[in-house]
Amino acid sequence: MAGKRLGAWVLAGLVAAGSPSAAQESEKAFFAGKTARIVVGSGSGGGYDIYARLIAPYLARALDANVIGENQPGAGGITSLNRLNIAPPDGLTMSFANGTSAAFAQITEQPGLRFDLAKFDYLATVGAPPGLWLVGPDAPAKSVRDALRTKMKWQWGAAGPADGLGNGAAFTCEALKLECQIVPGYNGSNQAALAVTKGEMDAVYIPESSANNFVKAKQNFALATMARKRSRWFLDRPTIHEAVDLDADQQWLFDFHSGVEDLGRILILPPGVARARLAFLQAAVNEVLHNPQLIAEGERTERIIEYLDPQSTLNNALKVVAQVTPEQKKRVRDIVSRNK
Repeated sequence: MAGKRLGAWVLAGLVAAGSPSAAQESEKAFFAGKTARIVVGSGSGGGYDIYARLIAPYLARALDANVIGENQPGAGGITSLNRLNIAPPDGLTMSFANGTSAAFAQITEQPGLRFDLAKFDYLATVGAPPGLWLVGPDAPAKSVRDALRTKMKWQWGAAGPADGLGNGAAFTCEALKLECQIVPGYNGSNQAALAVTKGEMDAVYIPESSANNFVKAKQNFALATMARKRSRWFLDRPTIHEAVDLDADQQWLFDFHSGVEDLGRILILPPGVARARLAFLQAAVNEVLHNPQLIAEGERTERIIEYLDPQSTLNNALKVVAQVTPEQKKRVRDIVSRNK
């Protein structure tokens, strides 16, 4: 089955490149014995690093190559993407990137950014977990409607300027017209969630896998999944669209934010990879990310593989960085600026 899937993807990309079988053999020969790199824009031991090293040996077998992980931390992943943007487009350098933070960095015109997500070549989305609105276990609000009735000033825990926790909080507060203060300085989601448990903070916006751990431990309580589809771990909790009636503007805000989150964990290449090589790599990644052994290995450590094809991944990028009006971009910048 995997071989058929690989062949189908290669065929789709090589129809205009002469004999598909000859082109496929040529690409196999190119990668055989070479070293390819999966670059991660964060330090060793982090979530993206673990994912990349989980995938690397499977991709190595698919390419008959040596595939290694390489950490290039700096500027929240921007440094590594700047380097990828000018890397040789030979298929030997790819990035496992945080597409959500990259999209927000591009939309807000972060200083030093020298790439355009619309121009990279895409291999796949590995996963795009939605976020959840968590409160403390003893919080008076047990639903979004309860939260809206409290008329309190909500304090949200966050890590740093324009991080995922804070951006999720900022969009939630803007859309629901809540009075909020976003408090940075927590060392990641674990500390921010614990601050909510202790009552130091009122709420935190957390990706579903982490939220699941905190709720199972009775450390936090989930009010809603902040997207249109319910979380796989919180099927008993409503989406924000189910929890309350939203007007068109509120729907746009939540849909835009979840659209940025849909970029999630992406595998990308420098711009300009030759069509035949791109098709071959896309097929190899498709095969790898459907490998039952890899999926099971990821499930055991809650490194969930939820494949999305390259074209859909590109479409998600275009939707949030290229298909928004100047007025919408300004509004997004204004919202994100509150998370500083």
